[in-house]
Amino acid sequence: MPSTQQHPTSLEVSPHHGPGQAAAVSAVLDDATRYQLLRLLNEHPNISQRELAHKLGISLGKTNYCLKALINKGWIKAGNFRRNPQKRATYAYLLTPSGIEEKARVTVSFLQRKMGEYDALREEIARLRAEVAQCGVHPEREAQGQ
Repeated sequence: MPSTQQHPTSLEVSPHHGPGQAAAVSAVLDDATRYQLLRLLNEHPNISQRELAHKLGISLGKTNYCLKALINKGWIKAGNFRRNPQKRATYAYLLTPSGIEEKARVTVSFLQRKMGEYDALREEIARLRAEVAQCGVHPEREAQGQ
């Protein structure tokens, strides 16, 4: 039986993306989405768009749009490596050197944002504990059944 593996080909990208695309891409691809997308593609280059959409919690259409945006920015390359029996293309998504740099940048940004959220949450918990303590309630004792 002949092999179904083929040479990689480029994923077709709409030629209608122009200078105004950057703002539209930023609206759809916030740092958190970009971080998750680049991380998943790096860890699972053969992931399907459907699986990617499911893991990201976004629609298949938005996933396709985001992938095309990453290709247009030069952060990923998509290669068609084989076809399955249903004639659907199977792509591998590979981060380019600039994609690896972008992943590092958004990872730092994502980490800084999460650390800020963590610090704010710790402060809010401390305020809530103080407020509850002023009322004479001690949540630690309540949780232990005392």
